[in-house]
Amino acid sequence: MSSPPPSPSPAKWFKALRRTRLGEPCLKTYPLECVDLLKRSRIAFQAGRTLKEGFRLAQLEAVVQMLEEHECGFVDALGRDLHKPKFETVVSELILVKNEALHANNNLKKWMQPQYVERNLSTTLDECLMVSEPLGVVFIMGNWCSPVQTCLVPLVGAIAAGNCAIISPSEYTAHTAELLHRLIPFYLDNECFHVILAGVNDLPEVVELRFDHVFFTGNRKEGSRIARAAACTLTPVTLILGGKNPCYVDQHCDIAITAQRIAWARFHNAGQSLVAPDYILCHTDIQARLVQALKCYLIEFYGSDPRESRSYGRMVNLEIFNRTRDMLWRSGKVAVGGQVIEAEKYIAPTILTEVVESDPIMQQDVFGPVVPVLTVNNMDEAIVFINKQEKPLCVYAFSKNNEVISRLMSETSSGSFCSNDSVLQSLMVALPFGGVGASGMGSYHGRYSFDTFSHRKSCLLRGTRFECVTYLRYPPYEDRNLSLMSWACTLSQRSQGWCQIL
Repeated sequence: MSSPPPSPSPAKWFKALRRTRLGEPCLKTYPLECVDLLKRSRIAFQAGRTLKEGFRLAQLEAVVQMLEEHECGFVDALGRDLHKPKFETVVSELILVKNEALHANNNLKKWMQPQYVERNLSTTLDECLMVSEPLGVVFIMGNWCSPVQTCLVPLVGAIAAGNCAIISPSEYTAHTAELLHRLIPFYLDNECFHVILAGVNDLPEVVELRFDHVFFTGNRKEGSRIARAAACTLTPVTLILGGKNPCYVDQHCDIAITAQRIAWARFHNAGQSLVAPDYILCHTDIQARLVQALKCYLIEFYGSDPRESRSYGRMVNLEIFNRTRDMLWRSGKVAVGGQVIEAEKYIAPTILTEVVESDPIMQQDVFGPVVPVLTVNNMDEAIVFINKQEKPLCVYAFSKNNEVISRLMSETSSGSFCSNDSVLQSLMVALPFGGVGASGMGSYHGRYSFDTFSHRKSCLLRGTRFECVTYLRYPPYEDRNLSLMSWACTLSQRSQGWCQIL
């Protein structure tokens, strides 16, 4: 194996460092630059640079170090992009990524070991195993709702699995994208890991450059374009897509706790989330109490004027602001909130009632601080309503009745399910997270990220013994040999594993 490419010269490091300190803006990455970065990554991968456990561990530790040493920088960037409070940035972005990196670091040795499978009579003297090998160079596209974690959590999996990676943060969160573009060259290997700054419309063109895997987080429309571009080169994809996540509230629930948890999940990050409850289906008898409880918690969280609250964010740009405002104005009746200020990209936490299925807010994904409340007469009605829609990324159910929870979990289909809380199932390192149907394909987090960016190669290591049995498979084909093999297959059906005498 050839020696790995040399590290960047000190002069290059100093030049990059000076640019970071002076705050020089990062320019858009053009297709020819992407071709060059992909070529460099391929050379590094083919040289075996990422294969050793020590290299992977060092890169994972560097991710943690970067987040710890530049916490203030990330807080500032997300504050500029989303008016995101420090608490939300640290807890839902930085700590989440660090947990993933530390978990991968602690378990990497076990994940990299071959997995042996059960032997049978014909493989008693052989070895049957699966080896996880890296895919190569992968392309990771982040989302503006959670611009740090949607870039770096998949990156942790790609590093752990031994891949090179090119990362594309969302152009909507420009300050965060530029920060990642500047910092990553200091902490991660300069030949294996790169950040590009590309627009949404440029991404399909980049995907067509032919990566070994594409990981995309975003909305369905953009995800569909990415999937079509990847299909041209038969590139496998993981798609984590938004959807209308239903939240059923049963009449037998703790209204106060339910309202508190829904309000936190829906209005966190000013409602800009792929996993927050998108609409509420509640029993007719409790609608008024639920809306009142939600209103009380909004006041407790953000005060009487959320615009003045340091805990409340803003819309990422005017495009998303206008789309959310238009849906708000054309749907149902405002029960709480409804105030908008275009100059500040501000939309108050808003609860809508008297919403019908044909309203615009029920026809599109909501990436903003607006939650419609619809009523149903019973759980059966709620299940029918949920199953009429496309399969969502998440389904939520609030009830004290375990039978209600069990039915919602088993009689609806979604990427994930959570009872009596929201969002947390999408953050846990031990649980796979991903979509199904229209909400995406594939999953990640923890070991599942490692598997997503690995190929599990089946390996049979045989010797030359047992030829006294395997000769039965060779021509010329004799009826006697066929009878013996058929008899062996019959035994196999009874005792499991005798038929593989080939």
